[in-house]
Amino acid sequence: MPLVTSTEMFKKAYQGGYAIGAFNVNNMETIQGIVEAAKEEKSPVILQVSAGARKYANPVYLKKLVEAAVETTDLPIVLHLDHGDSFEICKDCIDMGFTSVMIDASSHSLEENIKITKNVVDYAHDRGVVVEAELGRLAGIEDDVKVHADDAQYTDPAEVYEFVSRTNVDSLAIAIGTSHGAFKFKGEAKLRFDILEKIGKLLPNFPIVLHGASSVPQNLVEVINKYGGNMPGAKGVPEDMLRKAASMAVCKINIDSDIRMAITATIRKYFSENPSHFDPRQYLGPARLAVKEIVAHKIRNVLGSSNQI
Repeated sequence: MPLVTSTEMFKKAYQGGYAIGAFNVNNMETIQGIVEAAKEEKSPVILQVSAGARKYANPVYLKKLVEAAVETTDLPIVLHLDHGDSFEICKDCIDMGFTSVMIDASSHSLEENIKITKNVVDYAHDRGVVVEAELGRLAGIEDDVKVHADDAQYTDPAEVYEFVSRTNVDSLAIAIGTSHGAFKFKGEAKLRFDILEKIGKLLPNFPIVLHGASSVPQNLVEVINKYGGNMPGAKGVPEDMLRKAASMAVCKINIDSDIRMAITATIRKYFSENPSHFDPRQYLGPARLAVKEIVAHKIRNVLGSSNQI
């Protein structure tokens, strides 16, 4: 099976009241862990490449690794560009074979966001590629995306219909209280489900995306801190809130920090317990298994996408 777009995935997810997991990838072990979990759970999956991943691993390497995942699992896999901040970056990824791209022009005015997004959509659709855009601004830090809490903006439902109809975009990331990184909430976690509900009514059957949706499992925070880490106050989005969002209009949920934490907790613990080991395969193997375990948990209990292929 070749790489696919998210079009049919999202149709089924909307109708079925579940979401597709979009997991950020940076290296071979992360990709292997994610796709092994998806294969066991019989779940479609989106593998996405951020600006940081492109700098770290080179998108050509990542694309070949994702193609290997397709070949060895026969899963329906989307290769997605996460947070492309210009037409040029989106074009480069489309030209090299990505099946989905995100153009994030949310830092611009509404009119400029529409203009930039429409240019990407026109180019992508002519080549069979789907496009995600963003309306509203999420707080937090992820690679090159840095938005201070004071600059975050909830998505205005009144602008959504105009934005989607004028751009012809395929899916839309909205801001309802999630944020990038591992430090999402200082107090009680809260998501604006009222905004999500309004958008769902304005755009029936249209796929909505949640960014910044890692849950920052406290057991992983404890392991990281126990073995030399320093993550005081790390807090994510409660999983029951994400499951509720997936039962509504949300068809794609982005998860990155939880995978990073699973890898880091495993490797920190391994180094502490095996100080004489120096072969990367010795600690990357358990880290890969940790990725598989947390992704399988997300698919089963948060996304609800098990047994959907």
